[in-house]
Amino acid sequence: MATELRPSDSWSIGRIGAFLERLGPTWLAGAIAAGPATMASLLVAGASFGYALLWVVVLSAVLGTVGQYLSMRLGLLTEAGIVAVVERHLGSRWAWVLVIDVVLAAGLAQLVIMKTLAGVTATIVASAGVGIAALTDPRLWGVVWALVLAAGLAGGGYRFAEVGAKVLVSVVVVAFVASAFVVPIDPAAAASGLQPTIPSGVDGALVAAGILGGAVHITLLTMQSYTMRARGWTRSETDIATFDVVSSMLVAFGVFSLGVFLVAASVLPSAGVDPATIDGVGAAQTLGPVAGEYATWLFFAGLLGAAVSTLGGNTIVPPYLLADKFGWDRSVSDPRYRATIVVVALASAIGPFLGGTFFQLLVLTLAFGLVGTPFAIAVLLALLNDPSVVPETNSVPANVGGLALFAVATVLAGEFVLAELETVTEPLSAFVVAFAAAMALAILGVAGRYGRDRIAAR
Repeated sequence: MATELRPSDSWSIGRIGAFLERLGPTWLAGAIAAGPATMASLLVAGASFGYALLWVVVLSAVLGTVGQYLSMRLGLLTEAGIVAVVERHLGSRWAWVLVIDVVLAAGLAQLVIMKTLAGVTATIVASAGVGIAALTDPRLWGVVWALVLAAGLAGGGYRFAEVGAKVLVSVVVVAFVASAFVVPIDPAAAASGLQPTIPSGVDGALVAAGILGGAVHITLLTMQSYTMRARGWTRSETDIATFDVVSSMLVAFGVFSLGVFLVAASVLPSAGVDPATIDGVGAAQTLGPVAGEYATWLFFAGLLGAAVSTLGGNTIVPPYLLADKFGWDRSVSDPRYRATIVVVALASAIGPFLGGTFFQLLVLTLAFGLVGTPFAIAVLLALLNDPSVVPETNSVPANVGGLALFAVATVLAGEFVLAELETVTEPLSAFVVAFAAAMALAILGVAGRYGRDRIAAR
């Protein structure tokens, strides 16, 4: 017998729909997290070590959720952008350190992600049988996507980015979950990867740092306060904001990460794929003999969607922080903010002209961003435990989670930096080590400032 829909049921369904419609701020962070850089780390991890780094994959989703929750609290309780809060309570010098940290990490990511997007687009066009040589040139697609990005974000603003993020992240998650269902996965072998170990061998620490860096990244932590301000959320929206964080980072990003990693760990090692040369195109084509062309095109669709969504979210991060530092309106109605978005978007067209394999560059990009992340976590914890900054300081569980996040990010970033010390005579390694030293001094400075303020307040 059919069940009659009662008015209360209809109200509940409508209420849930309205609730889901309101989601969005953290989905922009999730769009950046569930991108080709994270995918690169997951693919290299699976190809290099099989299931051994599954524990890092799971941990990244949990800690990513903790990080965004702390950022969410700061945004809700202060109703201001993080740069303005830092400048007001810690001083202009620390605000500039934060801005420079984010602009360096986001700027490097912007170039490498556009290189990825342009390369994937050119490969898909070539795979579709298009015989026009110009349309298979990644450099052309870099210019095309940069123009699309500039027009979309400068014209549509935050709402354009948010809607695009929710749609594309959903498509990406579905694509990789579907891929995982058509690939043979060994549950017993996968379970063995839950034991925390860093595999010996080439770049084990770098790959682990890259995986965690996809979820716990300074760009994600700093953008949260701005996306919530764009929505106008305050303390009264704590429930929806918390659900937004959990649904985006723990659920959507977690499922994405598991899907990509399990596919990579199940297929790539047995297929004899060289981790040093693996890229998204190679991974997709490797799936063909195992699971058929259907899986290949699913993977292509996921990779393209991940690149577009990540690039869209990442583009607005430097403009947000610069606008906050200079006192501009963080809206496309302000020509200075809009012009900054256009500059960042168009500058990304340089990406396809960079040399190197984009997947290896993506892993390095995430690891580099992770080096600057402990400083952002330290700033968040200092501000959230200062009663002169927030009306409701962190609870014990929130502080425990924040300290665990800081410890894991610091250890994995430290492992990466130690590996770079072995080649410190090379310019890139020297820059990474110098940047890490500067960030360590910045953390000590913030900790010292917080300690002095607490002593003076007693």
